[in-house]
Amino acid sequence: MRATDIRPTTDALLAVKPPVKRSYGQYIRWLLLFLGGIAMIMPIAWMVSTSLKWPHEVYNLKLIPDEPTIENYTYVLEDGRFYGWFMNSIIIAVITTVSNILFDSLVGYTLCKFKFPGRYIIFIAILSTLMIPTEMLVIPWYIMSQSFGWLDSYWGIMFPGLMTAFGTFLMKQFFETVPDDFLEAARIDGLNELQIWWSVAMPLVKPALAALAIFVFLGNWTAFIWPLIVTNSPEMYTVPVGLSGFGDEADVAWELIMTGAAISTIPTLIVFVVFQRFIIRGVVMAGLKG
Repeated sequence: MRATDIRPTTDALLAVKPPVKRSYGQYIRWLLLFLGGIAMIMPIAWMVSTSLKWPHEVYNLKLIPDEPTIENYTYVLEDGRFYGWFMNSIIIAVITTVSNILFDSLVGYTLCKFKFPGRYIIFIAILSTLMIPTEMLVIPWYIMSQSFGWLDSYWGIMFPGLMTAFGTFLMKQFFETVPDDFLEAARIDGLNELQIWWSVAMPLVKPALAALAIFVFLGNWTAFIWPLIVTNSPEMYTVPVGLSGFGDEADVAWELIMTGAAISTIPTLIVFVVFQRFIIRGVVMAGLKG
């Protein structure tokens, strides 16, 4: 056998990939990401852990309970008050989310695709409301609710969040990426402006709609200050307000409060899982187009 017969061929040499050299910077970034992930997960893990503890174990700093129990979940789920708070939060969060998706996108589309005198002034005025702290708006909201008889009602809780300046800004920026040629072609086909907005423009900004839905739902689901002020009867409480009062009645029963908090995170997880795929799909499609 000749010596040349045992030498590796060119294809074999190409098939052998050189070892990937990783710098210390990459390891440091991975370590920081790992520590950040632990810092984000620990409050959730501690919440679930506390919800599985007996009252005498609450102040025990062990993450894994010595005697895990589901009695707290049974107690909370059988309490009719929590069910009412949960349904109130669902109704308010869903209605405000749908309202923001419709009206914020409609206003953003109008400010983006229609040219009329004063549209920039209107847009700046809408953005300027983002600089006003919510605490400064509570008193005008309360006076308005009292004047119109909206206290202790769904409408009184929802009306401040039915439209948002952030949502309008977000949708306007995304509508900027929609080509005007698509809209002109739809007008030539005989569609009116509402049909163009709904059938042509809206499907092209699904990532923005998904992001807006997540932000609005989470914001209204976790809202505390305004629902606490505008509601008087326990039957109208939302989950955050109800849990705070529930803790006072139970002499700060942290195991029950954490149980209610753990249950209340389920809708937020569902909303995130449902809508994040639209965001990911939009990012992927944007990369393919680029």
